[in-house]
Amino acid sequence: MKRALGIDIGEARVGVALSDELGMMAHPLETIQVKAGGVRQRILTLAREKKAEAIIVGMPRNMNGTFGPAAEKARAFIADLTPDSPCPIIPWDERLTTVSAQRSLQEAGRKARDQRSVIDQVAAQILLQSWLDSQA
Repeated sequence: MKRALGIDIGEARVGVALSDELGMMAHPLETIQVKAGGVRQRILTLAREKKAEAIIVGMPRNMNGTFGPAAEKARAFIADLTPDSPCPIIPWDERLTTVSAQRSLQEAGRKARDQRSVIDQVAAQILLQSWLDSQA
């Protein structure tokens, strides 16, 4: 199985998750602040450092399955990342990952105002776990 990075792209923050070495479990890794810059380089660095064999990027879809403006941003991000990536980049349906992340954090007792620092990581973890499960 593959070690993979999961990426949840947002306007303000990008969540990153990493699978274990067996490719069975996804774990939150970090949140990258978009305003700070360097998102592309940080992801490429993480992919190399963690020896990722795939980068799974959340592809936003509307509930009816169509693609909207957020999907175009994700496609542009993938196109920008691809030439320098040490591994394949795979778009993955991310519908409702943020909602699921919010629910999981609330169930764990985390208040809404305390979720901001980790919600993107958890969303990345959920989308990466979905991809890992599909590979099993």
